[in-house]
Amino acid sequence: MEQLQIRTHAREEMTDITSAVSKIIHENNWSDGVILLYCPHTTGAVTINEGADPDVVRDITVNMNKLVPHRGDYHHAEGNSDAHIKSSMFGCEQMVIVEGGNIQLGTWQKIYFCEFDGPRSRKLWVKFLPGA
Repeated sequence: MEQLQIRTHAREEMTDITSAVSKIIHENNWSDGVILLYCPHTTGAVTINEGADPDVVRDITVNMNKLVPHRGDYHHAEGNSDAHIKSSMFGCEQMVIVEGGNIQLGTWQKIYFCEFDGPRSRKLWVKFLPGA
């Protein structure tokens, strides 16, 4: 298993980690199989979405805040209940096909680390599962 270190700079942001994940694949000579990307944080997540138009990330972030506002009817004492809810909605893992040493993503897709309670130093675990 490899570990990707991510430094976030805002309370909420989506960081494109596609190149960093590709680098790990190439450095380890992983060829054919899948990679499991796992976020071991309860207020972070990992997702795949459009990377060509930065307005998509902006739209996701702005509208997630409308769906799950920072201040709401929450009892959790740390004041970050919205971050826990958003993390659960996005999910802590993604599985991506690797073929010929390359991530198989759609034309417009990128891999994002989602920060909902930053800024923080985060990690993402990357596990390669070789094909048969």
